[in-house]
Amino acid sequence: MALRSIFTALLVAGLWLLSGVGLTAQALTPIDLADITYSPCPPEYADGMVAAGSIQEANCFLITGKAINRTGKPVIDADIFGRIYDANDNPVMQNRGRLGGIAEVPPGESDFELRVSVAANQPEPLKLKQFKASGFSSTVRQFSQTPSARQ
Repeated sequence: MALRSIFTALLVAGLWLLSGVGLTAQALTPIDLADITYSPCPPEYADGMVAAGSIQEANCFLITGKAINRTGKPVIDADIFGRIYDANDNPVMQNRGRLGGIAEVPPGESDFELRVSVAANQPEPLKLKQFKASGFSSTVRQFSQTPSARQ
């Protein structure tokens, strides 16, 4: 009977130890964004642009800036969040905080770019506010890149 108790205790302890092997914490890592500006898209990106979910004509813009990773390790699948307003302080993208992503942010400072479409009837200049990013220490999902991010 004592042998059975010892065996059961060892089995439970072994399974408990194995349950955590290979798992790493997937905490969000903040990325600072700086020098955020926008410019019209090159013609090859802008042809045939329409606003999301409609056939309304749209203008294409590239938002660029610096992503600053202070962790010393690459950050994967970073999501970019922010608010964009037109010249009249109307939101360009209602009910949408996530604007895009960066596949990998190396340690230090690196450039990023994302493409957005804005309804043609929303006046410039655009106001870019509350931009921030966060990502993970390892891959958590498949990431699709825009043509501009592959360069």
